[in-house]
Amino acid sequence: MENICVVTGGGSGMGLEAAKLLGKTNHIILVGRTVSKLEQAISELKELGISAEAFPADASDRQAVKKLAEYASEKGNVKTLIHAAGVSPHMSDGEKIFDINALGTIHMDEEFANIMKEGSCILNVSSMSAYMMPADKAPKQVYKLSLSDEEAFKNTMHQIIKGVPEEQQREMAYTLSKNFVVWYTSRMAVSCGKKGIRVVSISPGTFRTPMGEIEGEEAAAFAKRGALGRLGEPEEIAKMMAFMVSEECSYLTGVDILYDGGSVAALQAMMEDKA
Repeated sequence: MENICVVTGGGSGMGLEAAKLLGKTNHIILVGRTVSKLEQAISELKELGISAEAFPADASDRQAVKKLAEYASEKGNVKTLIHAAGVSPHMSDGEKIFDINALGTIHMDEEFANIMKEGSCILNVSSMSAYMMPADKAPKQVYKLSLSDEEAFKNTMHQIIKGVPEEQQREMAYTLSKNFVVWYTSRMAVSCGKKGIRVVSISPGTFRTPMGEIEGEEAAAFAKRGALGRLGEPEEIAKMMAFMVSEECSYLTGVDILYDGGSVAALQAMMEDKA
């Protein structure tokens, strides 16, 4: 049976670069909301001799994700899920940002865990923003609702987002959603481990991708103040993602890899030196 790798947000950037690497040994199903973007990415993959197809879907719609998981499992053995789809603070309002980033991760992980087998791996994409929230400020009691009552979780998180001034809501929603992804990954790893499924996450810094361009000069300047003093290239993180989901990392689960060129380390060092 053919091995399948599903990549959400694979129409461009790091998702597409990861698909190019994993497409050497897997049939690729690229998932996204913009059909034209997917079609262009599929053409690019096929030119490289990669077996690939597109499946338009919105990760924040559970029924759409359920259909995607069922379709993927009919195609073969779903060996890998890379959930790279997400939106930045510059792309939507606070509630929508949270729903796409956080609820989308819940839907993808839960539905794919139902159809994946022993030896498979789920990789969620978070963000270095997850590390901007102090550990004692993260509403982990609310996060726990995601495991039992998705609607209550969503409504409570929306209330928290609405509780800050309007001009701060997008940033707050993004940081909370990405902090949640790291927390949720560790919890999913525990429940999926019994089935032999690994669940990991990666937190990118600023990369030279379409999303990185949307984030603008401020994000680029932050990266340049980081330990390596530059933006990352999408090929660099794609290699790390491919490594994390490979058999070479068969004992890696329940953890997040901060892959940001030392941006967070530089910020923490600066804050400690000022204290």
